[in-house]
Amino acid sequence: MNIRPRHLLLFCFVLMPYLVAAQVSPVKGVGNITHVNISGQQVNITTDNANVQVTVYNANVIRVRMDKQAFNRDFSYAVIAQPQPTKTSITQDANAISIITDSVKMLITKKPFSVALYTKDGEVINQDETGFTTSWVNQSVTTYKKMQDGERFIGLGEKTGPLDRRGNGYTNWNTDAFGYKTDQDPIYSTIPFYIGIHHNINYGIFMDNTYQSDFNFGASNDRFSSFGARGGEMNYYLIYHKRLADIITAYTALTGRMKMPPLWSLGYQQNRYSYYPEAEVMRIAQTLREKKIPADGITLDIHYMDHYKVFTWDKTRFPDPKAMTDKLKDMGFKITVIVDPGVKVEKGYGVYDRGVAANVFAKYPDSTNYSGQVWPGWCHFPDFTNPKTRTWWGTEMKKYGDDGISGIWNDMNEIASWGQKMPDNIIFDYDGQKASHMQTHNVYGMQMARASYDGAKQAFNKRPFVLTRAGYAGFQRYSAIWTGDNRAEDSHMLLGVRLLNSLGLSGVAFTGMDIGGFTGNGTPSLFARWIQIGAFNPYFRNHTAVNTKSAEPWTFGEEVLEISRNYISLRYKLMPYLYSSFYDATQTGLPLMRSLAIDYTFDKNVYNGEFDTQYMFGNAFLVAPFEGDAKFGKIYLPEGKWYNLYTGEVQNGGQSKLIEVGLHKLPVYVKQSSIIPMQSLVQSTSQKPTDTLTVHVYQGDINNKFVYYEDDGESFAYENGAFYKRAIEYNAANKTITFNKVEGSFTSKFHSIKLVMHGFGTSTVKINGQQTNLNDDFSALLNALSKFDPQGSARAADGERVKSIVVKNDNGQFTVAY
Repeated sequence: MNIRPRHLLLFCFVLMPYLVAAQVSPVKGVGNITHVNISGQQVNITTDNANVQVTVYNANVIRVRMDKQAFNRDFSYAVIAQPQPTKTSITQDANAISIITDSVKMLITKKPFSVALYTKDGEVINQDETGFTTSWVNQSVTTYKKMQDGERFIGLGEKTGPLDRRGNGYTNWNTDAFGYKTDQDPIYSTIPFYIGIHHNINYGIFMDNTYQSDFNFGASNDRFSSFGARGGEMNYYLIYHKRLADIITAYTALTGRMKMPPLWSLGYQQNRYSYYPEAEVMRIAQTLREKKIPADGITLDIHYMDHYKVFTWDKTRFPDPKAMTDKLKDMGFKITVIVDPGVKVEKGYGVYDRGVAANVFAKYPDSTNYSGQVWPGWCHFPDFTNPKTRTWWGTEMKKYGDDGISGIWNDMNEIASWGQKMPDNIIFDYDGQKASHMQTHNVYGMQMARASYDGAKQAFNKRPFVLTRAGYAGFQRYSAIWTGDNRAEDSHMLLGVRLLNSLGLSGVAFTGMDIGGFTGNGTPSLFARWIQIGAFNPYFRNHTAVNTKSAEPWTFGEEVLEISRNYISLRYKLMPYLYSSFYDATQTGLPLMRSLAIDYTFDKNVYNGEFDTQYMFGNAFLVAPFEGDAKFGKIYLPEGKWYNLYTGEVQNGGQSKLIEVGLHKLPVYVKQSSIIPMQSLVQSTSQKPTDTLTVHVYQGDINNKFVYYEDDGESFAYENGAFYKRAIEYNAANKTITFNKVEGSFTSKFHSIKLVMHGFGTSTVKINGQQTNLNDDFSALLNALSKFDPQGSARAADGERVKSIVVKNDNGQFTVAY
């Protein structure tokens, strides 16, 4: 064929786009494996387009690390665990690499690279979508996983939406989300960890990458779930256990667990944006005491500061902070103050001057300090990823210790600034490696909380309470979290429950929300229901915004006041149960506020939108939230036997039922075989209860164990053995309740134990073989509400007939046989 040159040129121009497309794809996959090096528990792999490192962390956790370039420093703000020596078999042939531990088998195919995880019996736990596996688009990297039939996805931290996240996509980019919508995403914090559930199997995936990240659980596709980030490595951990609870324990073994909180922080906290001047703070404290509303804390928002400048006091409003905190401590109150990261640019302002001298602020590439606007005006922002800055922040915090402050509330640390568009090119230290704002943004709040915790620990010389609005995986080591600026609406109250449940699934035990709603004006019925739910939240804080109606319990009328007093008082009676449950969180990572998915993972009903706000509070209580004005509601009780908390009426589980829902009582049920230690009512945790610990035990058909725990509630002496710990075991088959020998050197504040037996139907027991008669008793956990209307009917207190016995609380073991 004879083609003229000009025709050939035209032909090439027409064909060139197709030739380029065939040779260069905008999506770069991992490709085929070209080289393998096996070293102990680690496999180093080279592929056509990437470097891969697979590490056995332990028998149940395997890490997969990938990059299209040579690996940078292996550094994480989240992961504190190191690989453990593990019995591991790693072999390969021409087609695949096999990694086998006592719990799992991982198969890595070579052409192309693909990862699949199996049980020892060969069942699929999790596998790459073989057509995609992992790929890069420019600097973004994404791993695609085959979506199994009926697979559910839960967790991912502080995310709106339903419990089961299938069909939805989410983005992690910490955001100042004032008055956020109930379906808004993202909001304040980032925890790139989720749990997949299918075919009676559950697993966890934690992607440790601080860039903006995206998770897709079958949103707009029916083929895959995926997780990826806008930069950095693909770095994730696969976790497998038979029990979902053990997955959370394994994840928190990687990322750390909370320390014991100060006891006072578990009490009721009265907040407002803002309480000022000092006279108003004292009025609130005095009113709480006069109205017999137990409380431990009052929080000061930004109006306590001099023109909103951090580490200052407005001397007109608060002329003598130390004298004020001393008076409040005498009344049983601790003060928490808000701190924001922005340091006002103002020569002569000591914090600013010292910060400039110490060179602690985040910078532009030209070495000038970045400035952004927040409450005080133009501000510089401490670079909390710099160890030097964290030390400087702690030094500045000494003033709060001198002033008698007990808690630090970290706010605006997403980082928030007016406009919410901080430049990408701000440079942070990133613990010596230097990183842009794009890599640092999601971890900034966590590092501020870290600096506040370490600084407050030194400044207060006792356990500090630290609260944060923003965070990244692992922040539970330093801080509690609350769900930010919510709204005074029923939908937000129920959303808050789902947010706290999801945070619990994601390794965060100390969580709370603004009771009553931050923005807007709630109704009396909404507040009454919310305060009831709040009594069964880990962190119990009432908070409302400036220019809203007052929202203290007494501002909604006498009936709501009595409802509030009832439930706040119940929380204080439950303090031994609550404190012991926090101890369990420090040991296992399991939350106090537990989605039913933790214990009833494969029961499809717990994922039903009608029931997915129900939760366990510790191991004993099932809480069923409803709207404030609900008259009837549908609940689901999982398998087993359940007791009505207030009447002792027994319900059989494995079914849903329609119940009447009144304003005066939150539906709460007690799981069979539960062990619940309680104390007498106090008005704050600084007040000693009577010397009898009341231990409620509910008859059941399953065995149970509860670890009762005490310490001094404020120091770190417990880390050196100064605690009182006693395992209490209920054996259904042997019909025994055993109080095991005490561990630790701390002396219990309770000299006697009153055993209260629910549903046993016996009049005598044997204590260490000696027969003893039981007492007839009446158990009532709430007080009857007043007869407000003289023409209305009187209200009787709910309660139940029980059997009880009082024994001396010595340190030896004793067994009660019934």
